[in-house]
Amino acid sequence: MQQTREDLYHTRLGTKPQLIARQDPVIHSKTWENAPVAGDMIKAFDRDGFIVLDDVFSDDEIERMRFTANEMRDYPQSLAEETVVAEPNSGAVRSVFSPHRQSDDFDLVSRDPRLADLARFILDDEIYIHQSRLNYKPAFKGKEFYWHSDFETWHAEDGMPRMRALSMSVMLTDNHPQAGPVMFVPGSHKQFISCVGETPEDNYKASLKRQETGIPDKSSIESMVDKGGIVAPAPKAGSVVVFDCNTLHASNGNITPFERMNAFFVFNAWSNRLKAPYGAAKPRPEHIAHRRVEAPLRRISPQTRVAA
Repeated sequence: MQQTREDLYHTRLGTKPQLIARQDPVIHSKTWENAPVAGDMIKAFDRDGFIVLDDVFSDDEIERMRFTANEMRDYPQSLAEETVVAEPNSGAVRSVFSPHRQSDDFDLVSRDPRLADLARFILDDEIYIHQSRLNYKPAFKGKEFYWHSDFETWHAEDGMPRMRALSMSVMLTDNHPQAGPVMFVPGSHKQFISCVGETPEDNYKASLKRQETGIPDKSSIESMVDKGGIVAPAPKAGSVVVFDCNTLHASNGNITPFERMNAFFVFNAWSNRLKAPYGAAKPRPEHIAHRRVEAPLRRISPQTRVAA
């Protein structure tokens, strides 16, 4: 850990939790005239820290992505072993990391202008993939994931300097309100919750199954929810949920017969590339937080589609 560097979002190194006002803009572009989505969506993202874009991908595109995602889950031996994360107790595949590095289909999706151009606009920079994964929430046995800000972990354990990153979740199945969709706290991205508790060695091995380090204190969560409430979008397949790196979110367990599956991409600004961790002894491995990136994400034609 390098505690002598400028650190605007000090976390895991103190004895008491703190609320720190966001020091970075949410929308980095100075003008919204050329936004790739409607202006009211940009305003909503700035205000709430997340938006839902309906019908971004066609049925054929989603069918192709879902087929590839199912193959990757059903034949994990074809993947790099460290990229496959199983559910606690049941052993069911919970996540596959770095699908864009293990599948041509998801490499195309990560570069698709419908995602990448919006990321470039919001972050006002060239971009690269900080992390990607396929998330599977199995019917009847999908586990919950506790409240957290992704940036807290990316800052503490990966060394992401500033809040200049965002996530896009492509729905590969219809979501149901009862099946543990992601819950967001609107407006929570404007405050950083500094967490208490040193980062254990190789914390990622446990945190990807059940996060216990870098989680906000109950008082801070209550304060955020009192102000913003809780919203749990349940969009249909083909939709995309876009959320800021610091938006507080969580999900309940899934005891319904409905599986939930999504492809998840984190876009980071090229100028915001990772440094040494701010709150851990060493960085997480490459398949979780990409450091070996030689150039920004290559642009592709809007006509280049995964199901073409």
